[in-house]
Amino acid sequence: MGRLTTHVLDTAQGRPGQGIRIEVLRLEGETRTRLKEVVTNDDGRCDAPILEGDDFLAGEYELVFHAGDYLRRQGVTASEPRFLDVIPLRFGVSDAAQHYHVPLLLSPYGYSTYRGS
Repeated sequence: MGRLTTHVLDTAQGRPGQGIRIEVLRLEGETRTRLKEVVTNDDGRCDAPILEGDDFLAGEYELVFHAGDYLRRQGVTASEPRFLDVIPLRFGVSDAAQHYHVPLLLSPYGYSTYRGS
């Protein structure tokens, strides 16, 4: 069964990004539909797949990571507005029967992602 998962790693501090709020959106043309909101656990993951089964369809999605809130809680000082605050990751799902793992590697001044398994 296909599913969508994520994992946030704080590469600056070398630990999981816990307590990060993530909005999940489905994109259809110019329409952005908010499907749900999740929060990462102590391991930087969600307790269950973000989407799976009939809720996970082929198409375009966006995960919106509220990284600035997390960085503030970690005591990371930065001028306002922060260089990174809200990070939208837009990606396509061509086969909803597969596992799409979309991690975020985060630091106060940069991030990266990839499709994992």
